[in-house]
Amino acid sequence: MTLFKLSIKNIKKSMKDYAIYFFTLILGVAIFYVFNSIDSQTAMIQMTGSRKQILKLMTTSLSAVSVFVSFVLGFLIIYASRFLMKRRKKEFGVYMTLGMSKRKISTILFIETLMIGIISLVVGLVLGVVASQGMSVIVVNMFEADMTNFTFSFSGDACLKTLLYFGIMYLFVMIFNVISVSRTKLIDLLQAGRKTEEVKLKNPILCIVIFVIAAAMLARAYYMVTGGVENFVSESYILRPIGLGIVGTFLVFWSLSGLMIRIVMSMKNFYYRKLNSFTMRQVSSKINTTVFSMTVICLMLFITICILSSALSLKNGMNSEITKGYPRDISLQKGERASELSIDEVYKSMGVDTSKYLKDRIDYEIYEDDAFTLKEFMGDNYEQMIAEYPYMSYDTSDTPESIISVSDYNKLADLFKNKKVTLEKNQYAVVADYQNMMEIRTNYALKTKNVIVVFGQELTPVSDKCLKGSIYMSSSNSNAGVIVVPDEIVKHQRAVQTNLIANYIADSDEEKKVIDSKFRIDEEDENYEVLLENGIFVDTKIGIKQNAVGLGAIVTFIAIYMGIIFLISSAAILALKELSESSDNVERYRALRRIGADEKDLNKALFAQTGIFFLTPLLLAIVHSVFGMKFAMKILENLGRVGLWESVIMTAVFLVIIYGGYFIITYLCSKRIIRE
Repeated sequence: MTLFKLSIKNIKKSMKDYAIYFFTLILGVAIFYVFNSIDSQTAMIQMTGSRKQILKLMTTSLSAVSVFVSFVLGFLIIYASRFLMKRRKKEFGVYMTLGMSKRKISTILFIETLMIGIISLVVGLVLGVVASQGMSVIVVNMFEADMTNFTFSFSGDACLKTLLYFGIMYLFVMIFNVISVSRTKLIDLLQAGRKTEEVKLKNPILCIVIFVIAAAMLARAYYMVTGGVENFVSESYILRPIGLGIVGTFLVFWSLSGLMIRIVMSMKNFYYRKLNSFTMRQVSSKINTTVFSMTVICLMLFITICILSSALSLKNGMNSEITKGYPRDISLQKGERASELSIDEVYKSMGVDTSKYLKDRIDYEIYEDDAFTLKEFMGDNYEQMIAEYPYMSYDTSDTPESIISVSDYNKLADLFKNKKVTLEKNQYAVVADYQNMMEIRTNYALKTKNVIVVFGQELTPVSDKCLKGSIYMSSSNSNAGVIVVPDEIVKHQRAVQTNLIANYIADSDEEKKVIDSKFRIDEEDENYEVLLENGIFVDTKIGIKQNAVGLGAIVTFIAIYMGIIFLISSAAILALKELSESSDNVERYRALRRIGADEKDLNKALFAQTGIFFLTPLLLAIVHSVFGMKFAMKILENLGRVGLWESVIMTAVFLVIIYGGYFIITYLCSKRIIRE
């Protein structure tokens, strides 16, 4: 009982020391609960059909990510425990001097860890339950779910999972604390805090050489993911800039720790002003002893910025691209080789009269000439193209090109707001919206005025470049190229695909959903097999929006989940290192007071140290992110999704709130420590 009372008293006495620890634990518990309780929220429970399937996929994905997150948080909790153990070494030394055994000290630590775990779990779960209700608003915006019957929700499964995962983490912390106490010596405990670290100045010439090498490595990595991105020929290529970036980042921090103090020392007016010499030596010492940690933190911040910005951009871009890429409500495609029935006849056999539900119809046909493939289109330039783009060689030599008549294409050009095509009887044009293929077709065929043969007719290009155009409704730029030919060329040919694009005859969204259900049939419906047998593919704006929203939600939730955890981990590690340094430097601050430094100057010096320590990895991470986001932009552009600024601003908000919050708490805790 005495040990229990002593443990409670220690927790109360050291509550300010535990501030970062508590803050991290509570945030971790709350976030863990929120993302594992998504499936139990009111908006999710009311979902049906394809949305329900998307929900299941998302919860499965989040559960898998939670395992990884638990390892990250477990490492972070053990790391934080090391700081607290270091902070209390002298206290444990006093206990042992008074005759307390290591077993009793371990018992005290066990009780303290248990109490801290229980408190953080309770507070974190309460905060998580409240925050999960707010998550419902985000869910509604993403899934357009019905919130009219909203009720307060609590997820028992998420609660049990949180208790289980964090219980295991705390168990490891308890074991770690017991082992740490059992291995300590009394003399080391009593002398804790007296040991000072000598600031060793590195050779400035060596630091400059290393810095130049690091800058060159980073410059090469930046080029490879921006200007040299077209050279990607395999998945292993991406490992090269990643490797250069990691090594370059480490070398930057290694050289910076030596260069920073040398550069500042040369600025005598600044260096000898007030406490600047003390501040800069402290900063240089911290970076010098935390090169590896700063590298890891910088890379974690870089990953956080990139995945948050890219995922949020993907979600926002999908919504805008659906509106742009789906100018009509429905697109129906039918392979002519699958059945002799037309699209209207197939639906009529299912009891659906298309004339009653569809308006603004555009009917068009797609043709193929088995003898005309991409290889024939490229002509003599095919081998050169394959050498430059080897990833394209897998099926281009035996896959026929898609062909459309100029009259059919011009109807679609009006619909998609693209430029119409005018052809003479011996001319052709190429339309595409996939940027890479537009460039390839332009550079390797059209610029050289390549003559093609389609259905036995020789044709020359009407333009020396590939024109931007679409023939299918799509939320991404996926048209790799379609050959537009005069109507007479395909007049007597059999189409390989008939298509129609139309609007629903409806005045409201609810009426559109009813009509949509008649055409877009689920797998459970008995008519689903009829569509398959007749080779009909159905694509509707409502359906694609649901699928895109689901994919966007999965990517966004996982990105936010991992991004916040990485951000918390990075900030917490920096905070704990800064607090540990402040604890070690108490005597130095006392010495400064004795020689006349006032409290205001000491606080300014501490604020500057903490700020530089937090800003250094963040600034390099931002530089990395500029080029990382350019690479992401390139990929998203190919998918038809652009515009990162909104997501970058949202990512900045996350950084300011979480990273900035840790900085403020760290400064306030450090200020209290140096006053002891």
